[in-house]
Amino acid sequence: MRIIAGEFRSRRLRAPRGWDTRPTSDRLRETLFNVLGNRVAGARFADLYAGSGANGLEALSRGAAEAVFVEQAPPALEALHSNVAALEVAARAQVAALPMARWLREAVAAARPFDLLFLDPPYAAGAEYAATLGALGDAGQKLLAPGALVIAEHRRPSRSGAGKQPESSAPGARYGALGRVRVLEQGDAALSFFVLSPLSGH
Repeated sequence: MRIIAGEFRSRRLRAPRGWDTRPTSDRLRETLFNVLGNRVAGARFADLYAGSGANGLEALSRGAAEAVFVEQAPPALEALHSNVAALEVAARAQVAALPMARWLREAVAAARPFDLLFLDPPYAAGAEYAATLGALGDAGQKLLAPGALVIAEHRRPSRSGAGKQPESSAPGARYGALGRVRVLEQGDAALSFFVLSPLSGH
């Protein structure tokens, strides 16, 4: 893995040991940040289920003001701390080694909204997608700044077989005040983009 663009372009990142995490591919990360474009500069970025921290570190490289990394797995935390130290971005990086539900409660209480939130649970963890997106939708402006984007990486839904249902990890279209506005597919992966939007009329 490497940083794709910005201040730390081409710097290599340490990946977690073992197979418990699935890093976002460099190609998909490049696509994501091409879509985000100028939104990243000066943004407050949350990297949920952060793994090595590649997405949040990419955001810092491209000028994000701050990145918060939420991760629990010891191998991932070891790699994440190593990457933050190697890039010397500790002043702009906060690592929260907490269960997601607890971090969400504390973030709501802190009332410091984010401009961009990226979440990438294990593809098979459908309950994690629903719980986290649901909490974000319920929190609304307590966690999401005006115009904020929430992006979820997930497995690309299968289109084979008549009437076959998408995999359970594919997020739904709405979670409270959070509504999906775009799905971008690349290879076996997909990115769903959500914004705060009114419930009426839909």
